[in-house]
Amino acid sequence: MEVNGQLALTVLMGVFLIAVAAWLARVEDWRSYTPLAGGGTVGGTAEQYVSEEKPSGVIRWLTTVDHKDIGMLYGAYALVAFAVGGLMVVLMRIELADPSMTLISNTFYNSLLTSHGITMLFLFGTPIIAAFSNYFIPLLIGADDMAFPRINAIAFWLLPPAALLIWAGFFPIPDVIPAQTAWTMYTPLSAGVGSGNQVNAGVDLMLLGLHLSGVSATMGAINFIATIFTERNEKVSWANLDIFSWTILTQSGLILFAFPLLGSAIMMLLFDRNFGTMFFDVDGGAILWQHLFWFFGHPEVYILVLPPMGIVSLVLPRFAGRRLFGFKFVVYSTLAIGVLSFGVWAHHMFATGIDPRLRASFMAVSLAIAIPSAVKTFNWITTMWNGKIRLTTPMLFCIGFVSNFIIGGVTGVFLASIPVDLVLHDTYYVVGHFHYIVMGAIAFAGFAGLYYWYPIYTGRMYQVTLGKWHFWLSMVGTNLTFFAMILLGYGGMPRRYATYLPQFATLHQVATVGALILLAGQIIFVWNFVQSWLEGREIEDGDPWDLADDDLVTAEWTWFERKLETAVTDGGEDETDLATDGGRTVDDAEADSADDA
Repeated sequence: MEVNGQLALTVLMGVFLIAVAAWLARVEDWRSYTPLAGGGTVGGTAEQYVSEEKPSGVIRWLTTVDHKDIGMLYGAYALVAFAVGGLMVVLMRIELADPSMTLISNTFYNSLLTSHGITMLFLFGTPIIAAFSNYFIPLLIGADDMAFPRINAIAFWLLPPAALLIWAGFFPIPDVIPAQTAWTMYTPLSAGVGSGNQVNAGVDLMLLGLHLSGVSATMGAINFIATIFTERNEKVSWANLDIFSWTILTQSGLILFAFPLLGSAIMMLLFDRNFGTMFFDVDGGAILWQHLFWFFGHPEVYILVLPPMGIVSLVLPRFAGRRLFGFKFVVYSTLAIGVLSFGVWAHHMFATGIDPRLRASFMAVSLAIAIPSAVKTFNWITTMWNGKIRLTTPMLFCIGFVSNFIIGGVTGVFLASIPVDLVLHDTYYVVGHFHYIVMGAIAFAGFAGLYYWYPIYTGRMYQVTLGKWHFWLSMVGTNLTFFAMILLGYGGMPRRYATYLPQFATLHQVATVGALILLAGQIIFVWNFVQSWLEGREIEDGDPWDLADDDLVTAEWTWFERKLETAVTDGGEDETDLATDGGRTVDDAEADSADDA
């Protein structure tokens, strides 16, 4: 009877999906318009074409294939996921302020731990990068749109159901509880062996959601590779391709090889859980899962960090007043990281008892991959050396990225050493290390991009003071939280524990204070972001950062200038009244420059 009910539900959902597809086909002729993008049209005709052909309201966002609209959808989705994952971890940190179980149960803590990791990596990290790349890659390379606009839209619309499946255990669904496997989903725990909570359908739903997110990322990667190879303007060669596009191209190649393996491993795990197969529920199955997972999992780190490196490499020189130092070496180091990233996965497995000769080879490659990362770091520092530094909000986040990345990178080099890793494995040291990369570097670069390109996608300027408050609270909170975790790891505190010995209480409380400071910074960010979008001063100058003064204008700002020139004048403020990110008006800044001269 239960099988028949499940079959009926499956058929019903299939009919529902077909009905939705038919309705979307009716409400809009998908061939009726070609979305406008990076300079493909100029003049008033383009604006009239948009207003006549594009649907409005909710239908526009449900049916759009415009790369800029899809970039906005990715951005909104990623920021919502960032908020959900952030609130999860704040609740965990409040619980960890006391050594015993106080606020939430240990099982619910495990649920939050699992969902926080998956949310931040798969529902925030990858989509926020897709937001920037969808909006700006076609503009930077002079393309009209992505190579496959409809596939681009499909790739995004796979993500909302993926999030619902991953979070399904938190919804009031009968007999479904959240997964408690941690984000690595190690077997035999995740295979449902025994009579614990992992036999619950919440784990299956989470795995299906992860699979959907992987399909989405793979479709997007194919699209970006095809776009950068085939849709570039004839003036954009490989020699003058911008650094952000290089990092997205490399990231897309990594996705193409890494995510399908994760999808295959997830399907094997689902078959073990539901159809009686024995991929992982045998001797050696736990080691097999770790090999399959980390062959994806370590390239995933670079999938997440390479595009933020590209953002910093693009934004930082604009506020240093000079071009990126050693551009070719930054490109070569990007490609080197992409290749080497597939040769380091087993450094996550030094403590599993694998052959010492294998461990030594993986240690060598793990140490070697630090070299191209160091090349980038020295290039960023040299770019700032003797430059005309302007401490705008995007520049502050770029500098914060570099400093946090150095700490995260150096602590990672220690973990690449077998003797050190055997001591620190599965302690809070590991948690502090990768959070310096994920929050201290990746999120900081994301904020740098959001502030730098804010005038383009909103047409307004954010509140400068609030932006800098956001940076300093984030910087202080990040270092308080994660440096305390590194010290906890040195003290021997194991990760993933909801309770702990009293001697660790002080450092846990410091980490909790840091997390609350981080929360305050993100609240300021949300207020500034939304309020400025609604009421901020309108941008009337296509070069709001005065990049032309140093001949550092890039293609997206040229497109933005044309967009402003073709817009209908609405009686906005004169551009001389627009405050720069230094808190002074443009006239004041020009006067100071004249005095200095």
